Amino acid sequence: MKVAVSAKGNTVESLMDQRFGRAASFIIVDTQTMEYEAIDNTSAAASGGAGISAAQMVADKDAEAVITGNVGPNAMNVLKAANIKIYKGNAASVKENVELFVKGMLECINTTVPAHFGMGGK
Repeated sequence: MKVAVSAKGNTVESLMDQRFGRAASFIIVDTQTMEYEAIDNTSAAASGGAGISAAQMVADKDAEAVITGNVGPNAMNVLKAANIKIYKGNAASVKENVELFVKGMLECINTTVPAHFGMGGK
């Protein structure tokens, strides 16, 4: 299974980014092999639509789940339309979050933060 994790860097050792649409990058991890691909979030600095673009980028990589901290309403709509489940990650590395996901220890996210929440740089 492919899982996309919002990240502050480009490796599985990078910390998970609490923001989805404004994350620096996404690490796409194969949960069976732990092989990964890092993709820069080219929409992170966009004035609007970052969540939608990020969600579409993740969907285009055939991710079946997302691990992040917070998701805005527009990104959630795109992810749900693509049948991608969203999980609440911990303030830890991408690798640690994927390991928790595999063990079934991450909570599913079904609520969003307000639109433009991540623009404050949190």
